[in-house]
Amino acid sequence: MKYLIWFLFIITITSIFLGVSIPESITIDFVEKNSVNDISNKLIGFGVIGLCGVVFPLFSYYRWKDKKISDYMLTQENLEKMREFNNSKES
Repeated sequence: MKYLIWFLFIITITSIFLGVSIPESITIDFVEKNSVNDISNKLIGFGVIGLCGVVFPLFSYYRWKDKKISDYMLTQENLEKMREFNNSKES
């Protein structure tokens, strides 16, 4: 899973970089100029969608799959533990 996330991350960053680095077309032909700009915009768009829609959720799932969410929530029990910990530091 880790290598899949890295692979997809590199592909999406490369897609965004290629979309940004494709130079503006110098040609006078309007149709050819629009096709180059369309490819550039599509590369950037697919890169952003892939990063936000695929890579980040996979990364979040991979990092949180074996953890208890209740340990990170602010519940009454956790508040009491924090108070006890702070009181033990003061004493």
